Amino acid sequence: MKEKITYIITTVTALFIGIIGTIIVENKLTKKSNTTTEPVSNVNITETNTIKTAIDEIYDAVVLVETYNNTTSIATGTGFVYKQDEKKGYIITNHHVIEQGNKFKVVLTTGEEVEATLLGSDEYSDIAVLSIAQENVKKVARLGESSTTEIGDTVFTVGSPLGKEYMGTVTKGILSGKNRTVTINTSSSSMMLEVLQTDAAINPGNSGGPLVNINGEVIGVNSMKLVENEIEGMGFAIPIELVKTILERLENGETINRPLVGIEMTDITNAYYLYRQGISIPKDIEKGVVIINVTDDYPAQKAGLQKGDIIIEINGNEVTDSAHFRYLLYKYEVGDSIEITYYRNNKIEKSTLKLDKSAED
Repeated sequence: MKEKITYIITTVTALFIGIIGTIIVENKLTKKSNTTTEPVSNVNITETNTIKTAIDEIYDAVVLVETYNNTTSIATGTGFVYKQDEKKGYIITNHHVIEQGNKFKVVLTTGEEVEATLLGSDEYSDIAVLSIAQENVKKVARLGESSTTEIGDTVFTVGSPLGKEYMGTVTKGILSGKNRTVTINTSSSSMMLEVLQTDAAINPGNSGGPLVNINGEVIGVNSMKLVENEIEGMGFAIPIELVKTILERLENGETINRPLVGIEMTDITNAYYLYRQGISIPKDIEKGVVIINVTDDYPAQKAGLQKGDIIIEINGNEVTDSAHFRYLLYKYEVGDSIEITYYRNNKIEKSTLKLDKSAED
């Protein structure tokens, strides 16, 4: 009997302890659940990798450029205010953005549309300068130096890809390359430009916009003309140092004159055309340009160059093709002298050309 009573007491005690334990656990789970579902407020997030300060330095200086032929809109691009005086704000954009137009407008970051005047433009450098009334200037961009920016440094663009709807778009990347040379086709010829390379997205409508460093300084002018459709992740910008060399002349409406040597030429690879001209190329000559015709009273003719000569160097720099020839030539000013190395009758010859002619002559 005693053992039975002990068994009953033990069983009741265990049951009681189990009930109490269950209640305690449930209370704890309920409290834990309530804790995790309460809303969290007043949380401050600090981002250490932001470029917001740099964006603020440039953003309101950037404008959308609209080009019209009479009343028809024919092109849009981007530009930025780089200078102002008492009367005007001065805007850099690309030549190819405005080249077919006779009327221009810019759209400010406030949404205001204002009339713009074309002051000057240069096809070779793909740079143009517009002006607006000074009271419409919201901010002036600071021009930096691409030479102080290193490969791998953060850069970004501000522009209007695809037009007004996406105006003010910021894209970020790195400086992928410096001192690149790319070939572009103009309405009259092909030529080479020295450019900066970036992986920041540059799309139609970004042309003429700024490539900016982490300090908010412009180090280049983006040019969509330098990007081929099949290429992704490679954008190009004209170094701001090259742009600065012609800005004052464009502001004053001056034509940027470059030296002419007075030759008609073709690439050494243009075999069929050379055959029709009766010109044969030695097998050991793989690079250069071939003179097809020499214009009287121009530097080439004065220096004794002739049809069939193969130009292989300018001042000791190897010439690869006609675009590269212009690239090297346009590093010099009218009035300079250059040494041309060429191949004639199985011999290497040299002549000095006085660059005394330009497109104005």
